[in-house]
Amino acid sequence: MPDPRARRGIRYPWTALLTAAAAAVLAGAASVTAIGEWVADAPQRVLALLGFRPDPLTGLVRPPHATTIRLVLAAVDGAALDRAIGDFLQQRQNPAPERKVIAVDGKTLRSSRTTGRTATALIAAMTHSRQVLAQRQIDGKSNEIPAFAPLLDGIDLTGAVIIADALHTQHDHATYLHKRGAHYLAVIKRNHPGLHEKVRRLPWRDIRLDHYERGRGHHRDEIRRLKTASFAHLDHPHARQVLQVVRRRRDLGTGKLTIERIYLVTSLPPGAAESSELAAWIRGHWHIENQLHHVRDRTFHEDASKVRTRNLPRVMAGLRNLAIGTHRQDGHTNIAAALRHTARDHLRPLTALGLT
Repeated sequence: MPDPRARRGIRYPWTALLTAAAAAVLAGAASVTAIGEWVADAPQRVLALLGFRPDPLTGLVRPPHATTIRLVLAAVDGAALDRAIGDFLQQRQNPAPERKVIAVDGKTLRSSRTTGRTATALIAAMTHSRQVLAQRQIDGKSNEIPAFAPLLDGIDLTGAVIIADALHTQHDHATYLHKRGAHYLAVIKRNHPGLHEKVRRLPWRDIRLDHYERGRGHHRDEIRRLKTASFAHLDHPHARQVLQVVRRRRDLGTGKLTIERIYLVTSLPPGAAESSELAAWIRGHWHIENQLHHVRDRTFHEDASKVRTRNLPRVMAGLRNLAIGTHRQDGHTNIAAALRHTARDHLRPLTALGLT
C-alpha cells in the first residue's frame, strides 16, 4: 500500500494506521468515528502489536486521534486497497473447490452523493464460498460494463465460471472470459431481443427436465425446474448451452402464486457440470446481494453512512469486505454475531488478521 503523505511531520506509521482501521472494522466499527474510538480504547499491548511506536521518553504508545485516522483513510488509494484485500483473502482462504464459481454484481453507495459529485458505485467479484476477490469503482459517467474486464484482470480465472446479470451478457465479455480460460453463465433478458426471442421460442415442453427442487423459506413454498438445450451455433460467442429456469412461488400467507421464467446461456459444454451444480450456481449468484451488499447495508449501515470525503466511501466499503470475508473464512455465518464476539476482546481482530 503506497503512503501518499509528505515525509515531513509524519508521526504514525502508515501500516499501523491502516491495520488499526481494519481491526476496528472487524470488531464492528461502522464509521470513522467508531474506528477512532476503538483505537483510543485499545490497550498498550494492542497498540504495539498494531505497529504504533512508544514515546522514547515515557515508553507509552499514544493512539492517533480520530481526525488523523479520517485524513489517512481519505487519502488511501482505493484501487490499491481493494487489490491488497483481495490478495489477503485469497491467501488465507481454505483450499478452493475443484471449480471456482464467481458472481459479479454492482452496488451504489447511496449516501455518498454530494452536490458536485454523483454517488460512488462499486462493482465486486465474489466467490460462491463468499470471499470478495476484487472490487472496483465505476466511472461516474459510465456504468458497470466497462469495469467488468478490469475487475477480473487480477484474478486467476482458469477453469472458473463467471455468473453475472443480464447487463453483462455482452459479446465482448464472453470473448474476454474465453481468452482468460473461463466459462460464463449469463442471463438473457429483453435487452437482447433477438437472442431472447430465439431462446424463448425453443420447444421447451418437449425438452427433458434436468433438475427439480422444492423448498420452503421466507414464508413461501418454491419449486424450481431446470432444463438445458445444446447448441452448435448461437448468436453469442462460444455459447454451447441454453438453460431455462422456471420458478413457482406460493406465498404462505396470501396463497398468491407467481411463476417466473429465466433464460441463460453458458459456454460450458454438455456434461461439463451436473444439472444440480448448474441449478446451485444460478441460485447462488444472489449470494453477492444477500451475503455481501445486504450485510454491508444492514449490519454496517452502509447506506446510512455520511462519509463523503475523497476516497472514504470506497475505502470503508473495502474494509467492510475485508471484515465480512475474514469472518466467513473463520466459520462465522452470522456476521453481526461475529462482530459482537470480536468486539469483546481487542486481541481478537488482531488474531483474525494474523498479528498474534
